[in-house]
Amino acid sequence: MAEGDVEDQIGVIMRIALGVEYDGTNYHGWQRQNNICTIQEKVEYALSQIAAHPVEVICAGRTDAGVHALGQVIHFDTQAARSDRSWILGANTHLPADIRIIWARHITDNFHARFSATERQYRYIIYNNVVASAILRHRTMWTPFMLNEKLMHEAGQYLIGKHDFSSFRGSGCQAKSAERNVMSLLVARSGNMVTIDIKANAFLLHMVRCIVGMLVEIGKGEKPPSWAKEVLIARDRKVSATTAPAQGLYLVGVEYAP
Repeated sequence: MAEGDVEDQIGVIMRIALGVEYDGTNYHGWQRQNNICTIQEKVEYALSQIAAHPVEVICAGRTDAGVHALGQVIHFDTQAARSDRSWILGANTHLPADIRIIWARHITDNFHARFSATERQYRYIIYNNVVASAILRHRTMWTPFMLNEKLMHEAGQYLIGKHDFSSFRGSGCQAKSAERNVMSLLVARSGNMVTIDIKANAFLLHMVRCIVGMLVEIGKGEKPPSWAKEVLIARDRKVSATTAPAQGLYLVGVEYAP
């Protein structure tokens, strides 16, 4: 729908999709909870002010406490006639500085931010230096042990494809199946920064952070790259490594069918 057509839709329920960027440091994750500050709560409040009615949003993927997003996608339904620009600028005036609406689209009512998604991409950033960074402490994981990113990348290739990822599943995960399809996993270094980019159709609770914990042990030389395959086929969280901290994780983007 073109923005010029919005004024003709008064009284008609419309579905709006938004792109959201946030620094998760000061929040207890995405999902709204009683008496706890969450990103969903802040976004719904801001949108409700612009819509002039209560708004409930659905996201592409819930993020944990301390996790950040560059490309979270949400949708909501409204009768309020507003242009895409108005949703962006209006909502941002009611949001704290660490949460921003970065784009808006009027979309068809069969679009669903979560169920219509075909791929999700996360990035994990490790600051690999002898001394920790004061500036990056809430935005990266720090390790003083020199990591071999090539061994980490080699290990990550064992996880490509459709597998049961029970070995990388958080204890509170409510997903009915642990089967997920990992399309790509890339590990690279730029100076002191080691980045792990992983793309899959969907993720289990703490799945990326569990994978990172395993790759870090391999990068430190404590385990060979083939250990990744052993952990995967074991389908047992107890045989894997410690879960990496939340602050290094970013939801980079969500893909949808054309």
